[in-house]
Amino acid sequence: MSNAARAEHSPARAPAPRPALDSSDLSAAGLRAFFNIARDWELSAEEQITLLGSPGRSTFFKWKAAPQSARLGRDTLERLSLILGIYKALQILLPDPKAADTWIRRPNAAPPFGGHPAIDRLLAGNISDLVAVRQYLDAMRGGWA
Repeated sequence: MSNAARAEHSPARAPAPRPALDSSDLSAAGLRAFFNIARDWELSAEEQITLLGSPGRSTFFKWKAAPQSARLGRDTLERLSLILGIYKALQILLPDPKAADTWIRRPNAAPPFGGHPAIDRLLAGNISDLVAVRQYLDAMRGGWA
């Protein structure tokens, strides 16, 4: 049998499976990014804890000291994703880093904020509040609302 005929009759090889992302990889990367954002936004430890979904203080400080050891749950990973999206949207909307980083603390008359700073909405503690801020910023960018 010729090589062409052999290739024609041989089963197709499926591509090698891509290794799944380990949740610890996502956890570590997300936490490192979060702590950098927290520094840029000048968030207190209490504010950081609230944004992360109110883990215990000892857990929070373990995550901060060794993000590579963290195993975050779905809720915390979702919160991290939303916060990273908010940060990115601000960087796009407000190219001046100081303006982008201080936006969350400035009073805002837009409907989601009612004259209060965005940080007040973010610190309400609910994922839905993070979603509302993210959607507002995405709408301002001309994205989904």
